[in-house]
Amino acid sequence: MINKILVSQPRPANDKSPYYGLAENHDVEIVFRPFIKVVGISEKEFRAQRINILDYTAVVFTSRHSIDNYFQMAKLLRINIPETMKYFCVTETISLYIQKYVQYRKRKVFYGTSGKLVDLIPIMVKHKVEKYLIPVSDVHSNEVNSLLDASDLKYKECVLYRTVSNDFGKDETFDFDLVVLFSPTGVNTLVNDFPDIAERKVRIATFGPTTAQRAKEAGLNLVVEAPTAECPSMTAALQQYLKKEQEK
Repeated sequence: MINKILVSQPRPANDKSPYYGLAENHDVEIVFRPFIKVVGISEKEFRAQRINILDYTAVVFTSRHSIDNYFQMAKLLRINIPETMKYFCVTETISLYIQKYVQYRKRKVFYGTSGKLVDLIPIMVKHKVEKYLIPVSDVHSNEVNSLLDASDLKYKECVLYRTVSNDFGKDETFDFDLVVLFSPTGVNTLVNDFPDIAERKVRIATFGPTTAQRAKEAGLNLVVEAPTAECPSMTAALQQYLKKEQEK
């Protein structure tokens, strides 16, 4: 029986999250606790990449982390980002976050709708004269590079931050029936902090094929995999699983 679920993400910003409905509908307690955290690289690490921020006339942002670390590095280097800089974001939500650092002007902020860089490329092609800087994590996919190259765009990827484990403290209680994981790093955090987790048969839910694969390699008790055609979100997959469990 599932009574308590650990979701390895930050607590949702508002009470409209489907996780709250899930908890109420199935009478379970849901605890939010990130397993990973994002940290910016040092000034020395950035300089080793031999990249000059001001050599680029446009920046491509794929997340809020990329925005935070881009402007934080500029501050570290005492660089004033010119008002002429253009910003290309994978979603409108991410584009609006730029207001935290600069005045939002529609003529220099562009965004896609799918959340994927590949779908932002057609917009970038309309501005082919720009030199694009793409801030990324130290672990990132290179799937779209060939498409960027094929589009004859001038771009450079730049590592500005990394994802690290957010280890459990000795005073943290672990009494969960099911743990929801969203990355291979999250799986590693769980296994490193609780070496006997596989033997304890704690049920595991994963999002994404690489996370599921890592959970299987670690011998975890994987009971929920998302997304699927039937359950495109993690909450939908959990809803389906909890319903089946309660019908037993």
